[in-house]
Amino acid sequence: MSNTPSSEKEAILTFENKKYDIKSLPKEVQELIKGMQVADAQLRMHEDTLKVLAVGRQHLIMQLKSKLETINAIN
Repeated sequence: MSNTPSSEKEAILTFENKKYDIKSLPKEVQELIKGMQVADAQLRMHEDTLKVLAVGRQHLIMQLKSKLETINAIN
């Protein structure tokens, strides 16, 4: 699903290779589109959060490795 407006006044929904004028769709369908947009935004936000967590975890691994280099392992 992509919302690709060709001008500021025209909002077009492209869904399954078909185009729809969003303003002419029933309110219920417009609300579904808004819900999808919110879900997409939330997914992007959480994907970014996961990336930040992965970078932080990698940094912690590097710190742990550095600290353990001076400690004798038990095996």
